[in-house]
Amino acid sequence: MPTVDDILEEVSEFGRFQKQAFLTLCLLSAAFAPIYVGIVFLAFTPDHRCLSPGVAELSRRCGWSLAEELNYTVPGPGAMGEAFPRQCRGYEVDWNRSALSCVDPLAGLATNRSHLPLGPCRHGWVYDTHGSSIVTEFNLVCDDSWKVDLFQSCVNLGFFLGSLGVGYIADRFGRKLCLLATSLISAVLGVLMAAAQDYPSLLLFRLLQGLVSKGSWTSGYVLITEFVGLGYRRTVAILYQMAFTVGLLLLSGVAYAIPHWRWLQLAISLPAFLSLLCYWCVPESPRWLLSQKRNTQVIKIMDHIAQKNGKSPLADLKMLSLQEDVTEKLSPSFADLFRTPHLRKYTFILMYLWFTSSVLYQGLIMHVGATGGNLYLDFFYSALVEFPAAFIILATTDRCGLIRPLAASNLVAGAACFVMVFLSHALKSKLPTLAPRGRELRGHSPHVSSPPPCVSCADLHWLNITAACVGRMGITIVFQMVCLVNAELYPTFIRNLGVMVCSSLCDLGGIITPFLVFRLMEVWQGLPLILFAVLGLAAGAMTLLLPETERVTLPETIEDVENLGRIAKPKENMIYLQIQTSERTGT
Repeated sequence: MPTVDDILEEVSEFGRFQKQAFLTLCLLSAAFAPIYVGIVFLAFTPDHRCLSPGVAELSRRCGWSLAEELNYTVPGPGAMGEAFPRQCRGYEVDWNRSALSCVDPLAGLATNRSHLPLGPCRHGWVYDTHGSSIVTEFNLVCDDSWKVDLFQSCVNLGFFLGSLGVGYIADRFGRKLCLLATSLISAVLGVLMAAAQDYPSLLLFRLLQGLVSKGSWTSGYVLITEFVGLGYRRTVAILYQMAFTVGLLLLSGVAYAIPHWRWLQLAISLPAFLSLLCYWCVPESPRWLLSQKRNTQVIKIMDHIAQKNGKSPLADLKMLSLQEDVTEKLSPSFADLFRTPHLRKYTFILMYLWFTSSVLYQGLIMHVGATGGNLYLDFFYSALVEFPAAFIILATTDRCGLIRPLAASNLVAGAACFVMVFLSHALKSKLPTLAPRGRELRGHSPHVSSPPPCVSCADLHWLNITAACVGRMGITIVFQMVCLVNAELYPTFIRNLGVMVCSSLCDLGGIITPFLVFRLMEVWQGLPLILFAVLGLAAGAMTLLLPETERVTLPETIEDVENLGRIAKPKENMIYLQIQTSERTGT
């Protein structure tokens, strides 16, 4: 009896129909990028200082330049490791007093400025920016700066909570229905965020968007991998993730053109409505329909695919439906992910790989920060690193499979973190006054110190940047490949649920990484890198415990998954085993 992959070979594994569906779903993948990392621009924190009534009038009366105004009226930076008074505290001075001099207005109040009392910014802040962000509008600085972290953690919390529910919906009611519903809700919530009038409303919309947006992206990923044939499955999956990288690049350009956060939020939300084109361009997954014994719809969809690809209808479709009639209708269950020994092992390993990928990916960005002073260029360049990662995957998977490159990428990322520990320590010993880097992922301005002036320090600086880029590329490869491996190790009726549940550990890592990194840096700056290295090296070793799925048909049942380690052979042998099983069933 023919399998779905056999039928796809006959009607074209990646013909006109699959290409149209793929391009449509790529819009969904690209639209997810601003949701995941848009915080960098939406919550950009510019340089700021206390708003002091009377300073502006005094500055105009005295004809000060901005530099002179800052020098005369704003406290200098505090001691290393302490808070910065110039941003969060101001002089307790009545600037409306007419006796204040224009040369040095504070000289008559104290011989030493350090003796002047400092107080909190009671009247708000002045922000040095021509645009706006949620930070500048809701004053999320100083004592309220933790609210920026909460804003980002909410979307990751939404990803985490939505993983279980949305994954079940996709496996229970279909990929297409889940994709359309979550895409529409996510787009509407994005528009509501742009119109939010207070921080609690913004936080609520952000959390709700996280609940559905990742499920939409994952449903699209599973759907396109189930539509193409065996020979194109991995290539299409990797290119689908590259569409996310394209979304990152477009985000930096749009953010540069639109510096005001409400208009930017609206601009990145409206294109998400284009994903509703899937209603007309993308049918339901035939693999899922077969698992639900909806054979009539499978035949109709396969005939439609054949017609779109210029192929004649196939008589084997009747045999395919008859073969599926003898099977039991399968309903997804969370317990199925742990039902058999191999499934349990695969589930726990994949959970760890997802968690490690998130911690290293986001942790490296936060620890290293940006490489220059331009937020938009820094973001653009860091996104470009992901393109070589995708080409490396395409070049190696056909020759080496998935498991060995995945293990090697984890080991490279872990080793790069170890190298960064020694380089950072050596650089700090040569130049101990080097300022700490900005917190780019959190949305703060990436104010980064320039490369050290001495030749040896400059060499160490660029070696450290190179090691960070190698680590970033390695963990990017892991991020893209683990999603593909995850989809290939679960049977059809729990495939979406398996991907969502395992990837929920990625969201858990995203929630705790900001706190994990900066708490450890308070102890020692290299301590987070040591943790990253250990996690990466352990992930590389654990990856080798997974079976290779190179040129193996997607498993349809739990029994197929249990046999992966024994029948991970070329596709022709897999078909032969299925024929033998069918014959035994019929006797």
